[in-house]
Amino acid sequence: MTAVTPQESSAAITTDVEATTMHAIVQSEYGGPEVLEFADVERPTPNPDEVLVRVVAASVGAGDWHLMRGEPFLIRLIYGGYRRPKFPTPGVDIAGQVEAIGRDVTDFEPGDEVLADLSEHGFGGFAEYVCVPANAVVSKPETVSFRTAAAIPTSAVAALQALRDAGELQSGEHALINGASGGVGTFAVQIAKYLGAEVTAVCSTAKMELVRSIGADHVVDYTAEDVTTTGNQYDLILDTAGSHSMRSYGRILTPMGRYVMVGGPTRRFVAAMALGPVLSALGRRRYCGFSLKPNPDDLRFLSGLLESGDLTPVIDQRYPLKQVPDAIRDLEAGRATGKLVITVE
Repeated sequence: MTAVTPQESSAAITTDVEATTMHAIVQSEYGGPEVLEFADVERPTPNPDEVLVRVVAASVGAGDWHLMRGEPFLIRLIYGGYRRPKFPTPGVDIAGQVEAIGRDVTDFEPGDEVLADLSEHGFGGFAEYVCVPANAVVSKPETVSFRTAAAIPTSAVAALQALRDAGELQSGEHALINGASGGVGTFAVQIAKYLGAEVTAVCSTAKMELVRSIGADHVVDYTAEDVTTTGNQYDLILDTAGSHSMRSYGRILTPMGRYVMVGGPTRRFVAAMALGPVLSALGRRRYCGFSLKPNPDDLRFLSGLLESGDLTPVIDQRYPLKQVPDAIRDLEAGRATGKLVITVE
């Protein structure tokens, strides 16, 4: 479980211009990791406003297993596919090299190194190639590896938007990050520090040193101490685990504190979305559930932090493309620290 920063040589990337098929992970029904198949499928062709990206690395997040299972059911209503997945190939976060461009694309050329969030563009990241609208693609810094870049599109943007926009975190405030060793949590600790906050991180005993190493000022071991009963107060609580109720967290908010729920059990997330505005209207404290809004400008900003060294993804394990089911299985089981990355050879 290390922070990965080495540059990978783009010279290692080769292209078979005659190929008409590619390897991909596909699913035809909702279910567990067993519904994911490694198969040969038709290689896509870019539309006029799209780029064809040869995927070098992808990453796995909670959204991938929610989409795989079609749970909570609202996922099916949002993305289509009431009875079966609308999009056969999952995968949201990618980094790779532009292979071809549509006739209307002027911002990219074949050979450019890029990253993207595919959540609003039909997914498809767990494959050797994917077509993406050019306006959703961000240039990858030359000094940043593909594996590192693939880790940030959804988790890091979620952390940034939850802290900056939903939580309105200000320099000098005290932020509590619950679930600080997870995909969003490890980014949230670093981004909160970048924004000038004092950070208290909550994680298990085994992950305390890692969380300290990425910048946490204080660390609470949830296996030994209940953070909601310590008496300490926080201006912002960013909750990625949902281990306590909003009422419990309310006891440790400052009089004008904010609680933002990013992840956790479905029932608690639904409660945050539905009851948060009600609780907020009853006093000066604010409560809300947070949903990511894909934003290339935010992704570009975070790419800059990668390049400057102010942000370093914590990458737990790497899996080849055919082992995507194993990666999602490990993520669901809570065996991941930081991000799980898929390497596409």
